[in-house]
Amino acid sequence: MLTIGCHLSSSGGYEKMGKVALEIGATTFQFFTRNPRGGAAKAVDPADMMAYRKLAEENGLGKIVAHAPYTLNPCSPDEKVRNFARLALTEDLAKMEYLPGNYYNFHPGSHVGQGVEAGIVMIADLLNQVLKKDQTTLVLLETMAGKGSEIGGRFEELRDIMDRVELSEKMGVCLDTCHVNDGGYDIVHNLDGVLEEFDRIIGLSRLKALHINDSLNPFGAKKDRHAKIGEGQIGLEPIVGILTHPSLEGLPFILETPNELEGYQEEIRILRREAEKTRNPGLLEG
Repeated sequence: MLTIGCHLSSSGGYEKMGKVALEIGATTFQFFTRNPRGGAAKAVDPADMMAYRKLAEENGLGKIVAHAPYTLNPCSPDEKVRNFARLALTEDLAKMEYLPGNYYNFHPGSHVGQGVEAGIVMIADLLNQVLKKDQTTLVLLETMAGKGSEIGGRFEELRDIMDRVELSEKMGVCLDTCHVNDGGYDIVHNLDGVLEEFDRIIGLSRLKALHINDSLNPFGAKKDRHAKIGEGQIGLEPIVGILTHPSLEGLPFILETPNELEGYQEEIRILRREAEKTRNPGLLEG
């Protein structure tokens, strides 16, 4: 069964997110751990988290993805920004242990003129400070589009970060379809080749989740502008090819398209239908 969902608001708590996910036909979801532009996180509510765990177990919800705020930049030249990254990662990972065995995703950061190598060293250094041997949460580095001084636009950069992390078994990757398209990986015409390259450089065993987005920009644009499924430069058919690729079976697919809940529900419905038709070519149109 396809494990697919979307980004949801966490304002109502975890049990509420689980109920909304089920209402729109999702079997996973993503949420921000705090305001995406930064700031303090809400206090832990163990009762709400236990209620979510019960709901998830009873309804077959898959692994979920927590997303760090966009302002988290472990390789900023500004010490205050780096300190916030350390604080946010420490707090967020501690909170995620109330929902054991799930994922925490973050954008690796921007080196802002310091150079890629310096940025990689700083990111790995922060991870070495915050990761713990007994944590159950896997920390995912997100593939980026490579705009500006972003780190993570090439698979090699993500590998180099993980190679420097002492508890590398606590690390994985979240592949964003818009980002890799904009970054110059041809998932439209050569998905097998891209996955083979990922496997050679990082290892497919490290790929733990995918962000499913169309892109407003052409291949290799390095701009990162998400589009609704089928309304961008990637298109519906290649995205369905990703959802049904044997190497990606069972992974959580998270929609981050510019939608409200109704739009997400429709995209989930369409993608489930098209994925089933791909797996069963004789299936009637519907």
